Formats: sequence, structure tokens, C-alpha cells
Amino acid sequence: MLETTDLNASVWATVQLARNLRRPRTLELVGLIADEFIELHGDRLFGDDPAMVAGLARIAGRRVVVVGQQKGAETDENIRRNFGMPHPEGYRKSMRLMELAERLQIPVVTFIDVPGAHPGPESEERGIAEAIARSIALMSRLRTPIVAVITGEGGSGGALAIAVGDVVIALEHSVYSVISPEGCASILWRTPDQAATAAVAMKMTAADQAALGVVDLVVAEPEGGAQNDHEAAAAALKEALVAQLEILAAKPLDELIEDRYRRYRSLGPFATIATVEVPPPERPGLADRLRNLIGGTRVPTGNPAPGRPPDEPPVGEED
Repeated sequence: MLETTDLNASVWATVQLARNLRRPRTLELVGLIADEFIELHGDRLFGDDPAMVAGLARIAGRRVVVVGQQKGAETDENIRRNFGMPHPEGYRKSMRLMELAERLQIPVVTFIDVPGAHPGPESEERGIAEAIARSIALMSRLRTPIVAVITGEGGSGGALAIAVGDVVIALEHSVYSVISPEGCASILWRTPDQAATAAVAMKMTAADQAALGVVDLVVAEPEGGAQNDHEAAAAALKEALVAQLEILAAKPLDELIEDRYRRYRSLGPFATIATVEVPPPERPGLADRLRNLIGGTRVPTGNPAPGRPPDEPPVGEED
């Protein structure tokens, strides 16, 4: 068993590998995995979002729709790509392509590599929360196979929006979490300095996520990480991806949708307890309600009035 300090260091090293700028991005992986790829642009509502790439591809002879976040490898490209954080139009573009995949009856492959959806005011104005929620809802009922691949940093709703799949694959040094470790540490410890501790507590590594049942398959990376050998990482990922697409293609669509629904309904432990029926309380009568309102008390019949000695006769009565 690793000591706490060693465990923190190990997990934090994985987080840093997942964020490595030289790690292969969606377009690089698609270029190495696919036989051909045609990128499509625009959401037909607002515009095109460079942080989200989508298009038609052919992988091992099988037609697929590819959707994924795209970070930059250097500063200028990162600025143009908005550091891989999509705006609402990015998610609406991905939904347009997913609906196209359903109509054409071809699978969807998504590549997740995002710290989170874009949090700025322009995203709020254009409905980022609605776009993420609708994307999750669409993928949960999409009548075509979906394989989600976590390639780097899968963070928050920005990742989950395109990660609702029949199978979820993760590269060995990728991470997947509901919030960044810095954000979690700022909430719990009031300082981002505890990010390494938060990363351990959140169980965000690919191995931890596989143990929790969130990730189905972890693909080994080359020595030192995928950034050291893009070709080898893509080859290993392609082998796993093709195998999963073959399995999903053999499933009837109704069974596929039902299994997907049950998969996400079963995530997270919970217990069902028996409830005891409680009878409704008796409603007080009008006299009782008036008495409570004026603060009076009921005087039992046959008892002396309050404050009168028991042996004292009533005023005006004869002995």
C-alpha cells in the first residue's frame, strides 16, 4: 500500500500527464486511426466552434461519425481553439452530427479531452447549460452505437456532454472527474494547494474509474505516456476501438438502447429502504382551534374552577 504522500504524488503525476501539451489531440488521433476523415463545420444556428471538431470518417473500413474536443499544441492555436473548451455552438454542432449518424445508421465515436465547457458570459448568453443537457439527453436515446474515448483530461459537464456511450474507453494516463482537482480543493479546503489530495479523493485516474465501473476499458500507453509516441498510442487505441465497434454492431438496436439506459441508471451505489406508513394527524375541531388561538384551557366538567379551593362553595349558593 502506497503511503499517502506517495499516492498523492502518483495520482498528481497522472493528472499532469493527462494535461501534457504534447499529448495527441482529437485530430491527431483521428488522422492516425482513420483511413479517411472529412471535417464538417457549423451548428446551423450560430456559427462554428474550433474547440469542437466533428466529421465523417472511415476506420478499418467502417463508416463512423467522429466528434471530439480539440486543444492546441502551442499558445496561438490554444487561443484559437479556446483551450479546448467548447461554446454552446460546439455542442450543437456535435448534436447535428450525431443526429446525422442516426439517420445514416452509422456509429458515433467521441474523443473527450476538455477541462470543462467554456464558462464565460457569452456561453451563458447562448445557453451552455441547455446545450450540455440536451446533448446528454440526445445521446441517451440515440439509436446507433456510441463509443466514448477519454484521451486526456475529461472534466465536468463539458466532458459528460459527449461521453454518454455504450462503451467508455480511457487511455491509461487520462483522467475523468466531475470537477478539476484545483476547483475541488478550493471548495473543500479553501485553497488550490490541496489539489493533489483532492485528485486522490475524487478517484479520477483511468484505473480508479474502471474500478468504479464508469470506464469499461483502459488502453495501455507507450512508456512514459502517449505524448512520447503518438503512433503507438493510436495503434493501441484503434485496436480496442475496432473490437468494441464490432461487438456493438451485433446488438439489436432496442437492446442497445435498453442496455445504455440501464448502464447510467446503475452508476453510483444507493440503498432502498422500506417506508413506514404514518397515519395523518387528527385535525382539531373548531372549539379546540379557538381555544388554542386565545390560549385558553379546557375545564373538565364537574371540577372546581381554577383558583377556587375545593371546599369553597360557589358565590351566591346557600349552605
